[in-house]
Amino acid sequence: MIQRDPMSARRLRRLSGQLTRHWEHQLRPRLSGLEDAEYLWEPTDNCWSLRARRDGRIAPDWAFPAPEPPPFTTIAWRMAHIGQTLAQRADFHFGDRTLTLDRVPWPGLTAAEGLAWIDRGYADWCAGLDSADDTLLSRYSEGPPGTLDGSYPFADVILHINREVVHHGAEVALLRDLYRSHRQ
Repeated sequence: MIQRDPMSARRLRRLSGQLTRHWEHQLRPRLSGLEDAEYLWEPTDNCWSLRARRDGRIAPDWAFPAPEPPPFTTIAWRMAHIGQTLAQRADFHFGDRTLTLDRVPWPGLTAAEGLAWIDRGYADWCAGLDSADDTLLSRYSEGPPGTLDGSYPFADVILHINREVVHHGAEVALLRDLYRSHRQ
């Protein structure tokens, strides 16, 4: 019988709980009432956003390597990035490892689709963490191509995902404040 370290199990719940508290009490409530015009608002010239491509698919603007300085991004772009980060990590660490960047089903051009996208990514990530045991924290596991996930223990990957969601969520909240101020 494998002995489980109760301290590790508590650490896993604390790490996952950090994102849950932020999501439920800060980020998700700040997205209430998001409208389509606000979601796609471009406050500067040459913004990166989500756009329909010639083939009809929706995808975010980007370039690799990104220009310096990188272009300003819309709420839609930032929410697409949050959802993609969560969805891809859930797929690569807990799923079938098929959600590569070229297979991401980007959200549509409405606020409702963007909200559904981040909600799905968050739910999938949390379900994966909820199904894990304490041995996960010290495991090294390759993440999506282009990430450094496999270079660090999984506890560090969880912290990185938490930082990404908090960071980009704060940017979305600020853009909502600017949009409201701009409209007055």
